[in-house]
Amino acid sequence: MSEPTSDPTSPQGGKFDDLPELRRRGLEKMEEVYGFEMTDGQGDFFRYTADHLFADIWNRPGLSNRDRRLLLIGMLAGSNQTDVLSIQVPAALAAEELDAEALREITILVCHYAGWPIGSRVNQVVEESIARASKA
Repeated sequence: MSEPTSDPTSPQGGKFDDLPELRRRGLEKMEEVYGFEMTDGQGDFFRYTADHLFADIWNRPGLSNRDRRLLLIGMLAGSNQTDVLSIQVPAALAAEELDAEALREITILVCHYAGWPIGSRVNQVVEESIARASKA
């Protein structure tokens, strides 16, 4: 797993270079994980999200982004947090960490372990995400 850089030629274009190192790493990882542009934020919640969760936890060795994403999707599905799944599933597709076939297999597994109603909602998020990605 490569460490994000603040090189001005990087996809981030060095736009976070004026921020402290921890915040820069966190925002760069957030962009990588979510697949959309981030801006710096304020307050303790944002600080813990950017500086701890993304700068530290998502950059730890031992698991790839794909591994972390699979685990996160499973936890979100199992706890019926489909609002957050609607962010994670399209991001997994866009990052090519999971393809349509893998996401559909996850849905089938979720149906059997978390229950059909939850699995049905996960299926809806997955199919909507696949359809949007196909049109893009």
